[in-house]
Amino acid sequence: MFEIKLQETRVYREAKEEGRQEGLKQALEEIREKGLKEGIQQGRELAKLELIPRCLAYGISIEEVARLLNLTIEQVEQVRLATKQESSTST
Repeated sequence: MFEIKLQETRVYREAKEEGRQEGLKQALEEIREKGLKEGIQQGRELAKLELIPRCLAYGISIEEVARLLNLTIEQVEQVRLATKQESSTST
């Protein structure tokens, strides 16, 4: 008699839209959390790089700075050279 398909019902359409909205909300939250974690990690790395010249100015060896900040000797040396170049060009 009445041939109504499930997809044609208002309840079905509302439930489908609600599910879609919930999925979008969850995806946005996951993206936000991932971005926040990446931002924190980048901030930590930047802080380490900013500490290198200060540590070296206190007379701490390149090897010790690398060990303290969990960096490679090459990373410390690169920052040391870049800082040295910056200071020589600014004077």
